[in-house]
Amino acid sequence: MALWIANVHVTDEEAYGRYAKIATEAIAAHGGVFLARGGRHVQLEGRDRARNVVARFASVEDAVACYNSPRYQEALSHAKGASERDLVVVDEV
Repeated sequence: MALWIANVHVTDEEAYGRYAKIATEAIAAHGGVFLARGGRHVQLEGRDRARNVVARFASVEDAVACYNSPRYQEALSHAKGASERDLVVVDEV
């Protein structure tokens, strides 16, 4: 299993909403399941970004395939310029 972890500061809600709609479809199509999506958080270290997303995939390879898919890249075109993001995929232990 693998975790897709995104920390996001949204600067354009409308454009980011378009990203989120398409990204949700792309992630589901690649077997991703959301574990956290926004909501309450406590920032203990580093940059505080209000939107934190965790999705579980069957493998790191599945998560990376999702990211590289045409549908997710379409979604990402709406996020660029509408957010500041960090995204990492890690093996779940």
